[in-house]
Amino acid sequence: MVSSSPPATKSGAGPTDAALVVAARAGEGWAQEALFQRHARLAFGLAHRFLPRELDVDDLVQDSFLYAFQHLDRLENPQAFSAWLGSIVVRTAGKRLRRQRLLTRLGFARFAPVDVESVIARSAPPDVVAELRALYAVIDRFPADERIALILRRVEGFEIPQIAIYMKISESTVKRRLRAAEARLARYAQPNPR
Repeated sequence: MVSSSPPATKSGAGPTDAALVVAARAGEGWAQEALFQRHARLAFGLAHRFLPRELDVDDLVQDSFLYAFQHLDRLENPQAFSAWLGSIVVRTAGKRLRRQRLLTRLGFARFAPVDVESVIARSAPPDVVAELRALYAVIDRFPADERIALILRRVEGFEIPQIAIYMKISESTVKRRLRAAEARLARYAQPNPR
């Protein structure tokens, strides 16, 4: 018999991610909804830092969850749903950024910068606000993979191994992309010689 409601827990915290993934794999709609409710904030937070418009963010999050639910059988460790979903959001954002850049270059789309004010927390110290504004002022010119690596490092505060997991690349590749992005930042920060 298939249950139609979540299993009760003694702690009141709800089922673990692993239990929700197992139930979602079995076709339980409540489990998918619970995973969405639990991890939507993570997905929306990441998407806001990568994409310029609210509509793009909503589409990215929806597509990421749809992909995750359709491919739950690929998740090796059900308890790692959060990191797995984060990597899906990151990879999907990268595809969208590359596509947007191409469409803009070909004249089929217009450039739209990220709304920096939506990315910066009101409680952020002034030096952090200044750094984020400077970063977002130039980062739209970066290749998508460098941009994503730099945002994960500078904005999200991820360490190299965590970035490698989210981007599904080696740590050495993350380091190369970060070095390239930091070099671009340094070039953009220098005044133009006349």
